[in-house]
Parts: sequence; C-alpha cells; structure tokens
Amino acid sequence: MPGDERILVIKHGGLGDWVLATGCFAAIRRHHADARVTLLTAPAFADWGARCGWFDEVWTDERPSVLAGPLAWLGLRRRLIEAGFARVYDLQGSGRTGLYFRMLPRRRRPEWSGIAAGCSHPHRNPERTRMHPVAFLAEQLGIAGIDDVSAPSLDWLDAGVEDLVPPGAFSLIVPGGSAHRPEKRWPAARFAALAEELCGRGMPPVLVGAAAEASVLEEIARRASDATDLGGRTGLDQIAALARRARCAIGNDTGPMHIAATAGCPSVVLFGAASDPERSAPSGEAVTALRRVPLAALPVGEVVDAVDRLPPRT
Repeated sequence: MPGDERILVIKHGGLGDWVLATGCFAAIRRHHADARVTLLTAPAFADWGARCGWFDEVWTDERPSVLAGPLAWLGLRRRLIEAGFARVYDLQGSGRTGLYFRMLPRRRRPEWSGIAAGCSHPHRNPERTRMHPVAFLAEQLGIAGIDDVSAPSLDWLDAGVEDLVPPGAFSLIVPGGSAHRPEKRWPAARFAALAEELCGRGMPPVLVGAAAEASVLEEIARRASDATDLGGRTGLDQIAALARRARCAIGNDTGPMHIAATAGCPSVVLFGAASDPERSAPSGEAVTALRRVPLAALPVGEVVDAVDRLPPRT
C-alpha cells in the first residue's frame, strides 16, 4: 500500500507526447516507490493512466476555459489544496499548468518541477522548446533529483488481434493524421505505390486508421490487393499489438506511429514542413525519420530504401 506522501504528475497529451512521457512516469514511480502517486490527465488518457501500473489514482482534467468554467477552476484549486501533494511534476509545461501553480496559496504550494515562474525546481533551459521531449523531460526530472529516466515504454499496452492479422509476415501502414494538418500527410497514391512494393517483398501491409481515413485506405487497398484494410476496426491497444507482430511500420508523423515505434516495431516515419523529427520523432530501438518539404515530394523509392535498411525481425 502507498504511504502518506502524495505526489502529482500532470500530463494532458496529445497522443505522441503522452507516449514519449512514459519513461518519465516510470522513473517518478520508482523514485517515489512508497508514495501515493496521482496522474492529472485528459479524459482520453484516463484509462491508460489506470492501466499502466505507475499511478495509484487518476484525475481527469476537462480543461475548461477561464471564462466559461470558473466553478471548475475553483473545484480543481480546492482539490489540489485538499490533496496536500508534497511534490508536483508538471510534465505538460503549458501556460495552463503554470496557472495551476499560481492559483495555489503561496504558503501551501508543494514542491513543483516544471517551468512555472517561482516554482521550487524550475527547468530554465532556454533550448527546451527546441529539444526532443524525451531529452528535455529527462533534464527536468534530473533537476528534481531523478536521474534514472528510462526510455518510453508501452509494455503494458496490448490487446487480442488474432482475428485481425493475416497469415505470415506483414507490414503496417499508418497513412492518416490530424484532419486539420493535411500538410503532414504523404499522398494516398504514394502510400498505394509503397503498399504494392511491400506486397512484392513478401510483407503485404495491414492498413490502420480511423473512419476519417476510409477513402485513403480504400485507395491503397484497391492498388495493393493483398493488403488488409482494418480502417475503423482498431483501437490504440490493437495498434500496439499489431506493431509487435509486424515486420515494420510506415506512416506519417502521427500518434499511432509513436505507439508502433515504442512498441518495438522498426519504423519509418514521414515528416514535412509542419514538424521536425529532431523535436518530435517517435522513440524506439529502430526508427528512421524521413523529411521532405513539401512532404508530397518525397519519392516512394526513398521510403522503400529506408524500409530495406531497417533491422530484420523474426
């Protein structure tokens, strides 16, 4: 059973950032092995927070606007004060979480690791915004006395996919991305040509994506008849399970590719002008980042060559 000391970890998201913070979650849990550790996160990640094994309880943060939700703000303030946290690890590092620090009474503020002005363990590195999250979060925790930050891990994330995977070897293609960021998507025709190449190499692709990517997945499946279209049929747990079984994964800079790479799948991730792999590439043992501006100019052959250079899997 956890002891009397209470620790709070704040991490809202998005998906890729949450995955990249998992090594920090594990390090905080090890460092405070006898404490009661609480996660404050977005509702979308509450289930993961409860399942991963690093937290004793999970609070969800609806993040109301300052004007629209004064009662919610007051409720969160009261909850933070009454919990009596000894230390807070603000891994979100946003203006909102800085406000959480400032709204606490000065005499009752816990030790606070983050970028909030006036906090006890500030991360003041001016290069923070140009660093990869794994690097700057590890540096932040080091300032707070936690030096053994491990690599991101999704070992706890799994699901049954026996009825989804095709027989034999297969690859994984993730052609989707944020609907409001079309510049982060490699064209569907390029993915279709890549799928044909993978079929010819004995790695017919499994296609994953949300319902919004249905037309893209259908176009790929039309040209690569051996592809398996799982569009709209896989949650994030299933993507992790598929990635553990796939020879490789190829996709745009999007959250599911962070899951695939962190789950241990050799991965090729495609970047355009909208994001920089130096600051946002997935973490994994075998990740190749390809960047071209504009992304549509990235040739299929270059991606195929990157796939061929990935380490083999049994």
